[in-house]
Amino acid sequence: MSESSLSPLGPSNYGLLGQLIADNQTIQNRLNTLSEQASSGYIANDFGGLGSGAAIALALTSETSQNTAIINSLNAASTTLNVTQTVLKQISSIASNFSSQILSASTVNANLTVLATSAAAALQQLAGLLNTQNGTNYVFAGTDSSNPPVPNAQNIASSGFATQIAAAVAGLGTNGAAATMASIQAIASSNAAGTSPFSTSLSQGTALLQTVPTGSGESMAIGVLANVNASQPSSAPYSSGSYMRDLMASLATIAAFAQPSVQAQANTPAFQSLLSSVQTLLNGAISGLATDEGVLGVEQNRISSTQSLLSDTNTALQTQISNVEDVNMAATLSNLSATQTQLEASYKLIASTATLSLANYL
Repeated sequence: MSESSLSPLGPSNYGLLGQLIADNQTIQNRLNTLSEQASSGYIANDFGGLGSGAAIALALTSETSQNTAIINSLNAASTTLNVTQTVLKQISSIASNFSSQILSASTVNANLTVLATSAAAALQQLAGLLNTQNGTNYVFAGTDSSNPPVPNAQNIASSGFATQIAAAVAGLGTNGAAATMASIQAIASSNAAGTSPFSTSLSQGTALLQTVPTGSGESMAIGVLANVNASQPSSAPYSSGSYMRDLMASLATIAAFAQPSVQAQANTPAFQSLLSSVQTLLNGAISGLATDEGVLGVEQNRISSTQSLLSDTNTALQTQISNVEDVNMAATLSNLSATQTQLEASYKLIASTATLSLANYL
C-alpha cells in the first residue's frame, strides 16, 4: 500500500514543510545580512554588494584617495618651505652682520685680519647652511635633492672659487677697485668646474625647482635654488644676479683681506672703494633674501589654502560615499527586530507542520 493511501494530506504536508523550510532559510539569510550591517554600519563588505551604487562608490573613493595623496605631498612641501625660511633668515643674519662691520672696521692690519678670519668662517657656515636637509632631501638643491648643492662645503674657503677671488683682491693695488670688482663679479657668475662652488646639476642648470601637485594635472614650483633667486635677479652694481653668489663672493673678498699685499692697500682710496662695493653687494643680498622670504610666504599661503580646499572636498565626498555605503542604522535595527520575530514565527510554523505531517501516519 502506498504512502499516499495512508493519508491524502501526507504529500501536500511534506510539500508545505519543504516550502516553509526554504522560506525559513531566506529569513535566516536576511537576518544574517541585517546583523552584519548593524555590526559594521555598512551595507556590504565589498563593492560587489552595493549593486548599482558600486560604480559611484568606486569613483568617489578614488577621488578621495587622490586628494589625500595631494594633501600629504603638500604637507611635506610645507615642511620643506618652513625649513628653507628658517635657513634664509640665518643667512640674512650673516649678511647683515658683515654689512654693519665692513665700513666701521678699522683699517689697522690686526683688525682686518680678525675680520678676514671671521669672514672665512662665515663663508664655510654659509656653504653648510646651503646644504641643509629636510630628512634626506637637500632643500636648496631643487630636483637634484639627493645631492648637496655645495659639494665641498667644509673646504670652501680654500676652494677654487675662494682662491680665485683672493687672487683678484690681491691685484687691487695694480688693477684698481673697479677692475677688481669686475673680476670678482665674473668669478661669482661663473659656472665653470673648478670655479663654481655649486654642484654640477646647479651649475649646468639641470636642477630645477621642485614641484608639488595642487590638483588633478596641476602643480606649483616651490623653494629656492642655492645659486638662483626665486624672485627677480639681483641688480646691484657688480652683482652676479644671484644674492647667494654675491654673498659668498663678498665673504670670500673679505676673507682675502688677510693677505699682506691687500693690507698694504688698506689706507688707499682703492681699498675704501672696494669696501663700499662689497657692502653694496651685501645690502643687495639682504634685500634679495627678504624678497625671496616673501615669495616663500606666498607659496606657503597657497599650499595652506589648497590643503583646506582639498580637505573640505574630501569631507563632502565622504558624505556622498556614506550615503552609498552606510546603512540607515535606525531602519536596519528596526528591520532586524522584525526579522527576528518573523524567524521565530517561521520556526513555530515549521514545528507545527512537521508534527501534523507525522500525525498523518499514526
